[in-house]
Amino acid sequence: MQRILSYMRKAIEDYNMIEENDKIAICLSGGKDSITMLHAFKNLQIFYPKKFEIIAISIDPGFDFFDTNLLQNICTSLQIPLFIEKSHAKEIVFDIRKEKNPCSLCANLRRGIINSVAIREGCNKIALGHNQDDVLETFLLNLLYAGSINTFSPVSYMDRSKVTLIRPLVYTPEKDIKRFIKKIDFKVMPKVCPMDGVSKREDMKQLIVNFQKSIPMIRANLFGAIQRNLDGWEKKKKNLDTSQG
Repeated sequence: MQRILSYMRKAIEDYNMIEENDKIAICLSGGKDSITMLHAFKNLQIFYPKKFEIIAISIDPGFDFFDTNLLQNICTSLQIPLFIEKSHAKEIVFDIRKEKNPCSLCANLRRGIINSVAIREGCNKIALGHNQDDVLETFLLNLLYAGSINTFSPVSYMDRSKVTLIRPLVYTPEKDIKRFIKKIDFKVMPKVCPMDGVSKREDMKQLIVNFQKSIPMIRANLFGAIQRNLDGWEKKKKNLDTSQG
């Protein structure tokens, strides 16, 4: 846990993700990333200088393999309030529309419900469990399929809902999360989506693995370039806000 907390605290402090008296909704899918993040936040509360409150929000998409008991048991053991909201994602995305590339629509449906529950429960921030590998894969997806140099930001303020999205695991490599889950022997859902392992994101994951064989520093180089781009954009935004203020 110390290694995970080290990555997570650095990301939180680099991007000022937590303020005094924040109430943070942790998105709990049941996968390794969200379960690791949930445990890390509980540990962080013990020693972090800024006091904050946490709850967990989980969206039940209607798949047979979605284990609500697993999520409830985890949150009960950690004494974290859990709010499970049912959705019609499976019915809409897979049964009715039969989407060939369902990830975007499914994410939008989930995001809307999560925002609503977070606001209802008085949260001002929502924590998503995207790790460092997700950052790299999203960057390559945008570059190769959309022709844009972009990935998600560590912190995003949503004007309409007045809620801030934070991604505290952006510095944490997926291999460290897997190692942590295995070492502690946490039970996670074997899959949280039918597209696990068969999506374009999985293709990007394999592309990075193949690149690493001839370019061992490919992950560090990519992430460094992404971080410099994000930090440059944030600096410009702050300067613009200051000049307009």
